[in-house]
Amino acid sequence: MNLAQYENYPIDSKAIAPIWDDLRNRLGLSPIHNKAQLKQMVQLMNSLVDEVGGNEKHPLADLLEIVGDIIAVYEDRHHPIADAEPREVLRLLMEENNLQQKDLATELGSQSVVSEILSGKRTINARQAKALAARFAVSPGAFL
Repeated sequence: MNLAQYENYPIDSKAIAPIWDDLRNRLGLSPIHNKAQLKQMVQLMNSLVDEVGGNEKHPLADLLEIVGDIIAVYEDRHHPIADAEPREVLRLLMEENNLQQKDLATELGSQSVVSEILSGKRTINARQAKALAARFAVSPGAFL
């Protein structure tokens, strides 16, 4: 179908509704309105990242992008961070949650690793970003 054909393409909402309802119920795929939904959507994204990896041709790659976009919309509305460096995002989240460097050992490693990240001597890797995203219920992209 070319773009001109989409103008007259009828949407069969009666056929779409049960499919959408099933998808929403199975995946929790919907706009995010609270922290519980955010946590569920981040879990879905993490599962998709594990499955899809960097394969843009994977059958679930588009779904991963959609889920990432849904999370980004929520984060932009509730936790706006204007072009911050990942270490600054981490520093802000640590302050908001009253955390010290030692409190992030599980996600990042030793206190010296956390210190190096916060000082800019070390960057956050993908595994650490995923762990931090799960802890703070944000997108891993905030740390990469």
